[in-house]
Amino acid sequence: MTTNLHAKQALLKTKFFPYWLDNEAAPEPEPVLEANIKCDLLIVGAGFTGLWAAIHAKEANPERDVVIIEAQSIAIGASGRPAAILSTSVMHGLANADRLFPEDMDELERLGKENMDGFKATIERYNIDCDIEWGGELTVAIGDDGLPDIVSEHKLYTKYGHDAHLLDKEATQKEINSPLFHGGLWSKKRSGTVHPAKLAWGLKKAAMKLGVRVFENSPLESSTHLKPGVLVVTPQGSIKANKVLLATNAFAAGSKKITRRVSAIRDRIVVSEPLTAAQMKEIGWQNRQGVYDTRTQLNYMRLTADNRILFGGRLGYFFNNNTDPKADKTADNFYPLVENFYKTFPYLKGIKFSHAWSGPIALTTRMAVHYQHYYQGDMIYAGGYSGFGVTATRFGARVGLGVLDQSGIPEVKLKFATTLPGYIPPEPFRWIGAKITMYALDTLDEKGGWRKPWISLVEKMGFPVTQNEQ
Repeated sequence: MTTNLHAKQALLKTKFFPYWLDNEAAPEPEPVLEANIKCDLLIVGAGFTGLWAAIHAKEANPERDVVIIEAQSIAIGASGRPAAILSTSVMHGLANADRLFPEDMDELERLGKENMDGFKATIERYNIDCDIEWGGELTVAIGDDGLPDIVSEHKLYTKYGHDAHLLDKEATQKEINSPLFHGGLWSKKRSGTVHPAKLAWGLKKAAMKLGVRVFENSPLESSTHLKPGVLVVTPQGSIKANKVLLATNAFAAGSKKITRRVSAIRDRIVVSEPLTAAQMKEIGWQNRQGVYDTRTQLNYMRLTADNRILFGGRLGYFFNNNTDPKADKTADNFYPLVENFYKTFPYLKGIKFSHAWSGPIALTTRMAVHYQHYYQGDMIYAGGYSGFGVTATRFGARVGLGVLDQSGIPEVKLKFATTLPGYIPPEPFRWIGAKITMYALDTLDEKGGWRKPWISLVEKMGFPVTQNEQ
């Protein structure tokens, strides 16, 4: 009862809107498309995948005429909501990549490190101010039960040449002070944190400097194959494009073809008020790593530039892939997350939360990018990110262009680019299964019982629900 009361008080004045987007530096939206135009490449969606694709395309060929249309405004979707912990993984973590594509691991690891170096170089080349910090990634074991997980992960990190270090309980709590943390795995290089909205706004500016035309508040209403090329219609205009890249991730889950393989699972985040100097001293965290824990319904956390704690986790699902449910804009669904925050940092009990939000992530049985083909290859969907997407989208966009342009780059021949994730059952079975699974995840660590065989069954069906989400 006491914890619940603290949680209610903590959210009394909370703004249910992403902290990242609640910023005076947000640029004004670009004009609505109000004409009938032509282009070489049309990109639908101005999140990270679309922005990276536009920059890749123009840097490879400055003469290519590239247009982006966005249904709302830049970064309003998943790109403006994540924890934005940077990782070299392009397949949602080493364990997930090893699960899916063991035969390609060496190449995927090489490409991931190359991708991160390109990510950093792009930020420096275009002088993007995005609060980037290179403190590394820290996976923390919750109690002794979590220790085998980090030992197993350490073996993978070491095998593939990462600068990763196992920490005992004392060393872990010296890095970040929590009584729950009994061990840690710290990957020190090529990882850290970034302000995702500032990054997206900077990428938009860079793309436009390269000559990309951007139209906001211009959703795709219909498309027609012109054989060759594609006609895309928006509410007040149209585009005839030689090629189209659909960079809409979870927001394409309404398409019948895409929704068979993509489910719009919701992820939740709270952000605290700025910590005082005394609170920062108490918590430690001097190296400012991005952190994940080993809970079944895991939590992830990081510091912002002004020393707030972002704390996320606790998945949810709404019927029929609803990507904007009113019920997820109230405090009720965030109380369990705040309670977990207080258990993690008991000396911060009573701290208030300035922002809370949720949003859809595109969950597939792969938990990583895949490509779907339309109109004999003149239109390609690139999506399915459900974590580590801030950096993985750069890679996914580059390979997506390779698939779209049939450029012959070797990456398009790898298994991830030539195969699809498994089917997901339709409604109402999807909603029923999701509700049972989310309840099982919420209560598994505490109550066990039937929940363990249920989660095991779900994972055997191809849904890696206990994998990290961010």
